[in-house]
Amino acid sequence: MTLAASLRTPVRLALLATATAAIGLTAGCAGGAKAKKDVAYVARDVDTLYAAAKDRLDRGNPKQAAALFDEVERQHPYSPWARRAQLMSAFSYYAGRDYPKAVQSAQRFLSIHPGNKDAPYAYYLIALCYYEQISDVTRDQKITSQALTALNEVVRRYPSTQYATDARLKIDLVNDHLAGKEMEIGRFYERSGKWLAGSLRFRTVVDKYQPTSHTPEALYRLVETYLALGIPEEAQKAAAVLANNYPGSEWYARAYKLMNDKAPGTTAS
Repeated sequence: MTLAASLRTPVRLALLATATAAIGLTAGCAGGAKAKKDVAYVARDVDTLYAAAKDRLDRGNPKQAAALFDEVERQHPYSPWARRAQLMSAFSYYAGRDYPKAVQSAQRFLSIHPGNKDAPYAYYLIALCYYEQISDVTRDQKITSQALTALNEVVRRYPSTQYATDARLKIDLVNDHLAGKEMEIGRFYERSGKWLAGSLRFRTVVDKYQPTSHTPEALYRLVETYLALGIPEEAQKAAAVLANNYPGSEWYARAYKLMNDKAPGTTAS
């Protein structure tokens, strides 16, 4: 299970439902297409085509819906429905877990309608597409960095919106995930006896991801690696930071014992 899958929240789902409902206003009584008909090119009036796409989405066929929303724009590019269809297409691809196409559709919408009232939603949808693809810390974290960049963009552009509120929560979770990746690499280096390489990873966690849950362990690992490198003064500094900020943690207790065993002339507090 991915990080995103384990952290799906009612808040996020409510944001998507509200925004999509606002964008996807029905086109009047046009008689939707039946679900069993394919989505191959058939010239249709815009009301009928849009209603058919909305019907497919409501029936739980997001991929077919996306294809039909794309047809709305292709067949009626100058219609007012084309703008709505672009964003509904992006949402439909997202709902169908075709995240690359969802991002592509949302970015296209923003390139054509950068100042549109639905632009915050488009940016948020792009961020969610990256967020949903975050994998566990044993894998490459390029997509995690993309998610972080996209979430920060939502906050930067639209700081007072409900999308920014949810993005801030996800930014904290993404940073914790990235810190976890640094810790995994650092521990690997430490087990391999590559003390300097390991210490650099732990230092990154302390300096760049300081508010995350991984910081206490990172400080302890710095004590370990600095002692192994023969620089007890640096180990003592890391232990002192650990004592000042996390005095009741398991990692402080371990650091205190380690300093007394390996560097009795210094102290961890």
